[in-house]
Amino acid sequence: MQAFDLYINPARPTLGLYVRQGVGLPDLVDAKQWQLEGHVWANELQPATLKGLEANGHAFQELGD
Repeated sequence: MQAFDLYINPARPTLGLYVRQGVGLPDLVDAKQWQLEGHVWANELQPATLKGLEANGHAFQELGD
């Protein structure tokens, strides 16, 4: 099963950024503003988030939704 890295922005801790495990952060974000929080499995993600990851290689998600 595929795993993804979860990054959190400490300035906005309710926003998560998922990327494929081991690829690092996409160019669209300032890497200094994000910290690796951990890893999640594909089956732990909401279907819309997983679809965004498959289409774009990354997905933002409001956490707690």
